[in-house]
Amino acid sequence: MESKPINATLWNRLLTISARKILQRWYFWRNGRGPGSVVFMSGICIKTTPFPTLAEANTMQFIARNTSVPVPKVYCAFMHKGVTYIVMERIAGTMAGVGWGRRSPESKTKILEDLKSMVGQFRNLPPPDNVGIANVDGGPIFDLRLPEKSYWGPFRTIQDFHRELRNGVEASQLDDRSIPGLAELCAFHDEPWPTPVFTHGDLSSFNIMVRDDTVVGIIDWENAGWMPPYWEYASTWNAAPMNQFWQDEADKFLTPMPRELAMEAIRRKWFAAI
Repeated sequence: MESKPINATLWNRLLTISARKILQRWYFWRNGRGPGSVVFMSGICIKTTPFPTLAEANTMQFIARNTSVPVPKVYCAFMHKGVTYIVMERIAGTMAGVGWGRRSPESKTKILEDLKSMVGQFRNLPPPDNVGIANVDGGPIFDLRLPEKSYWGPFRTIQDFHRELRNGVEASQLDDRSIPGLAELCAFHDEPWPTPVFTHGDLSSFNIMVRDDTVVGIIDWENAGWMPPYWEYASTWNAAPMNQFWQDEADKFLTPMPRELAMEAIRRKWFAAI
């Protein structure tokens, strides 16, 4: 199923494209370089990506409709000449990672408790009938950290997804001289699995917006979808290098999964994940 445009009237599309061009020129003049993928204007932001999918915008609406998790309100989303535009609310807050080390233990605990409650809400959402590994609309998942390509699936089962992740290698092809850990990884991948759970896919400290000691927003849902139950934990643990301090906090808002994390480490080592 293809993700749909949101409030993409002709006027909204023209206004968004024009505003983006003006902001691009202003950023370039002020900073001497082009802007990133998000530009800000008053209480809104315009996010553009070269990836032709509206799943992120649809995901934020899905989360807003089905949970109390604070996400940016989407005003408009569409594709134009191969570029995706999302006009959304700019959440007033600071990234949790900014000044985290200076926070008191009590402040950290309050933020992590908020986050644990929110993550629990979307992990407990019932998946659609017959869903495997897919984005919110049943289409391909997107993740730049996966090997060789950014779009994967959709897959009928978790086992099918796992098989693709390891380039089709099967346990029957392995022997005692095979790559260390690979047979164990295949066995893990081929186990019976429960239904997928809804997953943000990038819960780094820089995607958690806070104000004082309260989580006021979770942003950047481009990697979200119905994923294996361990995927959120492994993705959080393997966030960007500048976010490694967040590993110390992951067990406080996600259920620790040490065996699954070890298996994912083997997968990442041998199958070219970044």
